[in-house]
Amino acid sequence: MNSFGSAGDLEAALRRAEAAHGEHEKRTGEPDENWPAWYAAYMVAEQAGTELPL
Repeated sequence: MNSFGSAGDLEAALRRAEAAHGEHEKRTGEPDENWPAWYAAYMVAEQAGTELPL
């Protein structure tokens, strides 16, 4: 199970996901209505050290 050491760690992860998701939306040229799933996949991959979603 993935976890964060503090609220600050979680906040930082959410901010990284936000920035990456902004780039994702720029590439697709449209808003992503399913952004919660994208954020979740990004954060899990980041913690696992696996390939991040584009």
